[in-house]
Amino acid sequence: MRELLAQRLLVVTGKGGAGKTTIATAIGLLAAARGRRTIVVEVGHQDRLSALFSLAEANPGREERLEGDLWGLSIDPDRALLEWLQVLGGRISGRVLATSGTFQYFAAAAPGAKELVSMVKLWELTESKRRQGRAGYDLVVLDAPATGHALGMLESPRTFGAIARVGAVAAQAERVRQLLADPARTSYLAVAQPAGMAVTETLELERELQRRLGLQLHAVVVNGMLPRRFSEQELQLVERAKHPIASSAARAARAVHDRARAQQNQLARLRRRSFAVLAVPFQFRAELDLEALRRIAEHLGRKL
Repeated sequence: MRELLAQRLLVVTGKGGAGKTTIATAIGLLAAARGRRTIVVEVGHQDRLSALFSLAEANPGREERLEGDLWGLSIDPDRALLEWLQVLGGRISGRVLATSGTFQYFAAAAPGAKELVSMVKLWELTESKRRQGRAGYDLVVLDAPATGHALGMLESPRTFGAIARVGAVAAQAERVRQLLADPARTSYLAVAQPAGMAVTETLELERELQRRLGLQLHAVVVNGMLPRRFSEQELQLVERAKHPIASSAARAARAVHDRARAQQNQLARLRRRSFAVLAVPFQFRAELDLEALRRIAEHLGRKL
């Protein structure tokens, strides 16, 4: 597991609502605390990191320091398209190219075009020598879209490269494809809730990564594990009590115990596979703030 933080790119995906952003940010905090210049990247117009770190204002499409060695970026596909066209167009203004009817038609009709633009931006972030003298990053943590959209995004370099075939676009698509396929530079991590359907979907993600892209799922973080506070014998002792309050407490303890046991069964399903599995405890808080993320990062730090 320790090699995950030594990668250039870590792709974090999973079912929506599983806590992908939480885990991606916690990993970013952990890597930065260990002295790695790290950036956590959101896709689309999410920009949740600015609010989480209480920044004065959000800057979509711009890299911004969150704290210390940790940076954040919310990729704006339109802005990324302009930057991409600027590079491809040379002296021609990116804005002029972006309003070109021919290119607009091509970008809309070609499958994976917008996804590829985001992936090219990710590739550029992993490079030690970047355009305009910008500093590179030791680790790029991608807070990827939910499973289905993430697979389409990861497929975009191959799909778009097959359409372009030759030229600068094809060359960029190939460079991104090589980054995604290189286990020495890129790892894939799924986040799942400890429930039957969520675990089944994670196993399906593993199969689809291999079938569609020839990629390996390296690790799964099971988010929201309940503690097992009592043994079966202890619960039976509590349940024998005659006091009404003790009886209510016993029912509540039994419900949590049974749910925690069911979660452990789902954890065992994952641990029979080839990837590493990390369990993150449930955070008993009204909402996840930066303090809670630091605790999760500390917990992950014992394994990573």
